[in-house]
Amino acid sequence: MVTQVRTEEVDGYSALQLGFDDKAEKRATNAALGHFKKANTVPKKKVVEFQDFEEEYKLGDTLTVELFKEGEFVDVSGTSKGKGFQGVVKRHGFAGVGQATHGQHNRLRAPGSIGAASYPARVFKGMRMAGQMGTDKVKVQNLKVLKVVAEKNLLVVKGAVPGHTNAYVIVEK
Repeated sequence: MVTQVRTEEVDGYSALQLGFDDKAEKRATNAALGHFKKANTVPKKKVVEFQDFEEEYKLGDTLTVELFKEGEFVDVSGTSKGKGFQGVVKRHGFAGVGQATHGQHNRLRAPGSIGAASYPARVFKGMRMAGQMGTDKVKVQNLKVLKVVAEKNLLVVKGAVPGHTNAYVIVEK
């Protein structure tokens, strides 16, 4: 559903704001309720702006998967699956200490040394260490559209689509 039309004269650029998936009115702010009322629709969970449309669309128009054709290639972007707090072996591919013998105690998956001593007396930014992994914005390019099911508004794509089950993804030509 087109929830806002951006124009060069008013906004300085041309784009379409699209909303997807209805949201309960009690879960929306008053500002959002007024914004969606202009488009004569209920509040939406996901709102994204897109540029470079071939056709002209008006406020309240509905876009479906019929924009895409079978056999064409699309880019799919979304938030990757969250993996939680991970160590350096899983997160960055470190090898660990190497062997379990010759005096090594419990350092098989440890990162090892992380820098110098009293100078510079700090850890440099960007040092690869253990930490939160996943939940990154990922764009997978050139995925082939296998099938367009217009009746159910479904798009079948061949390849790795980022995100967990039932996650929102953005499909671009």
